[in-house]
Amino acid sequence: MSVGAAVQRVRAYGGQFLLLAVLTLVVTLLISGVPRLVNRLTEQGLRTQLASELAARRDMSYTTELMNLPATTVSSSYQARLPMLEAQLPAQLRGLVDERWYSAETLPGRVTGPDLAARHLKVDLGFRAVPGVREAATVVDGAWPNETYVPGRPTEVALDVDVARKLNLRRGSALRLQRSDDPFVQRRQPAGKSFDLVVVGLFRPNDRMDGMWDGLPQLLQVADPEAEGYPFVALGVIGLAGLDKLAVAGWPVQFGWRYRLGLEQIDVRYLDQVVEGLDEAQRDVPPDLTLTLGVDGALRAFAAQVNASRTLLAVIGSGVLATLAGLIVLAAMLAVRRRRSEFALLRARGGAVTAGATRSLVESLLVVPVAAVFGWWLGTLFPGAPDPVASYGVVATVLVTLALPLATLAVPVDGAARRDLVRMRPSARRLTVEVSLLLLAFVGVVLLRRRGLTLGEVDPLLVSVPVLLAVAAAVVALRVYPWPLLVLSRLAARTRGSVAFLGMARAGRSAVAAPLVVVVLAIGTAAFCAVVAGGVGASRDRAAEFAVPADAVVRGGPYAPETERFAPDTVDALGGLPGVRAVTRVLAESYQQLAADELGTDLRAGQAAVLLVDGPGLAAVAGESQANLPVPAVLRSAQAGPGPLPAIVSPAVAADLARVGVGRSAFVLVQGERYEFRVAGTVENFPLLPANDGRFVILPWQALPERITTPVPTGLLVAGDGLDPKALRKVGDEGQSRYQHSGAVKGPDRPIRALVETRVGVRRGLGEGGANGILVFGFVGGAAGGIVLGLLAIAFTVLAGARARGQVLSRLRTLGLSRRQWRGLLLVELTPLVAVSVLTGALVGAVLPLLLNPVLGLSAFTSGVPVRVAFEPSLVAAVLALGAVALGFAVAVEALNNRRLRLGEVLRLGEES
Repeated sequence: MSVGAAVQRVRAYGGQFLLLAVLTLVVTLLISGVPRLVNRLTEQGLRTQLASELAARRDMSYTTELMNLPATTVSSSYQARLPMLEAQLPAQLRGLVDERWYSAETLPGRVTGPDLAARHLKVDLGFRAVPGVREAATVVDGAWPNETYVPGRPTEVALDVDVARKLNLRRGSALRLQRSDDPFVQRRQPAGKSFDLVVVGLFRPNDRMDGMWDGLPQLLQVADPEAEGYPFVALGVIGLAGLDKLAVAGWPVQFGWRYRLGLEQIDVRYLDQVVEGLDEAQRDVPPDLTLTLGVDGALRAFAAQVNASRTLLAVIGSGVLATLAGLIVLAAMLAVRRRRSEFALLRARGGAVTAGATRSLVESLLVVPVAAVFGWWLGTLFPGAPDPVASYGVVATVLVTLALPLATLAVPVDGAARRDLVRMRPSARRLTVEVSLLLLAFVGVVLLRRRGLTLGEVDPLLVSVPVLLAVAAAVVALRVYPWPLLVLSRLAARTRGSVAFLGMARAGRSAVAAPLVVVVLAIGTAAFCAVVAGGVGASRDRAAEFAVPADAVVRGGPYAPETERFAPDTVDALGGLPGVRAVTRVLAESYQQLAADELGTDLRAGQAAVLLVDGPGLAAVAGESQANLPVPAVLRSAQAGPGPLPAIVSPAVAADLARVGVGRSAFVLVQGERYEFRVAGTVENFPLLPANDGRFVILPWQALPERITTPVPTGLLVAGDGLDPKALRKVGDEGQSRYQHSGAVKGPDRPIRALVETRVGVRRGLGEGGANGILVFGFVGGAAGGIVLGLLAIAFTVLAGARARGQVLSRLRTLGLSRRQWRGLLLVELTPLVAVSVLTGALVGAVLPLLLNPVLGLSAFTSGVPVRVAFEPSLVAAVLALGAVALGFAVAVEALNNRRLRLGEVLRLGEES
């Protein structure tokens, strides 16, 4: 077969081959480019999330117990374990280490001296030897401690400038070190020994953000006294020789090796392997060391989001690619029908059955591979690391190349055969195929619900079930489609005029099997994205309401919010701010032991978090802030009186209390006072508590009995409009300060820093950062792609019957049909097809989330709140609007095609449809 002749035929039917080439280009572009783009979005999300946290969260820290070293051991010998421990890390982690540090330090001991006595300062000073500190800091006064031991001279120490200023120390300050008066520390320090110290230098770090300074306790800060009579705690830099001197004298030493994972070293494509490496490192810790990880929690949370988003993208991608495959089949069938007379003539001249298919294969080889390579190359231009998907591109290219030859074999070339008849009773072969598709879809759904999914992996079952469901729904629609049209056609026959009757008759005779399936796939994908996006958004709203069941919450903190309290009058102070409509108090306590009596006898029912809420106040704040928060009636109506408090508890606490045989009540500690309570109800979760917190007790504040001490709030809920977070924080800081100076707390002032969170801010945070970029990309791309491809499928449907409609129109125009009546006829003919395909696709898109939601793991994006997919009234409006757009688009395509065909010419003798 001549290649030149094939080239001429490609040029003669350039529009059809151009369409096939464009579809091929899009397929390979998606296969090549989308994984790169997803990896890029994943990388940006991971970098943003890790960069937003403290750099120390990326540290892996090995530490020893405090130990007494033999006199022959020097602390510098432990520095050799720094590369050794790194070499023992799992292979997934060794290449990720960006920085590493070694340190040796002692427990703080009590230091005294003239400069400290001048300010009446009580100070415990620890010592740390850190190789490399001289390169990370600059001495501003004096020198660094001597690295060699000089007998008879005091042990030399260097301090940070700010630390020395706060402790009233300077270069040359003489100190004396002895045992601390902390009982825990005293047990580990030598008795009856003291050491002379001298501050030989003051330094300033070159970069305070350098990881060198992130060890705890920090070299650059002074820990304030915990209460009255407690000391300041600080840390000084000492030489290895000085540390050895303390160790020989019996002072216990602790060694540490810290490895920081680099941001740029973590490859998002192997994030699961990194998490597995962290698990392996925790399992294989050397027996004499303790491993502390800060990065595993952040990586696990991010990996859960990535896996959930990749699973969702697999569902969306399967729908888009299946739609493109359907469009390619439609394009091939349309091309073959336009060339039916050519293939019929080829057979009439003695050509074999496969002669037309061979000719089509040669033509496809001239077009499809070139378009596939070009689309693949365009995909490589997308930012992001590539995935090993070349095999998928090759398979797609081969299948598209075979589409035209297979369509040539499948489409009959007998021109006498009528295609405008619809059989009410399908053939046995077609019935078998349709029943098989329905059974496959049903079995796939059952297996998917029973077996579940491995999130993050492209599961063939997951990929096939949505497509099978859409095809099954289209098959059902095809079986039902002719019957209402038959009824409407009979009704139209009884009316005046021919437009309705002719339109219904032509609609009932249209061969719409393949186009209907493709439109259902496309619209189903778009509707699936819209429904799931709505469910995720609604679940995030609920998560924000649970975190902040008001417009704003003011908490103590930031490190231990439950220990930072507000003066009772802070409620009134907040109520006086502009825009505030309601304020209520809450009190949160960390896990407390459930007791059997007021003496605290262990009930053996475990621990539970305690939350005190003012029931009426919480209901008022929730109502004013329009939070969807049903406050239990028990909490709202409880009043002070004799007997135990009515409490709402978690099911786990209720089960434990029932297990230990608690008949009437139990006791729980709240700010030093023990309160008796009884179980008045259970709830799975409650606002202000973590979504995964399965053990809690909620008590009504307004019903507390009078005691010597009155509970004070650890948090305040505020409802209002236009709230100023800075003003709320200022009032909160003042409330904490008044509580500290009220006489209820003894000791030095602690730093005041209230935390203010708004519900809007929490909701915004849930939708930003992490792997949300992938989720948004999937929803937007899937919805937009589904709609565009659905409209394209409708255009194929219109073009497939355009010539036949043109002939009918020309004949009717000769019989007096007006242009207006022609438009009406076209609307009547196309409306059933568009309506059935769009409605069926929307139904598939609404049902799919109900089936797949339990196995998609989307709660990773909603702070643990389960994603609930429900019917949205807006979906009906969107479907109607999409149907109207699709119908208008179909009419526009038909009108443009009729202008191109010049309807007067389609009645030429021998012209075929």
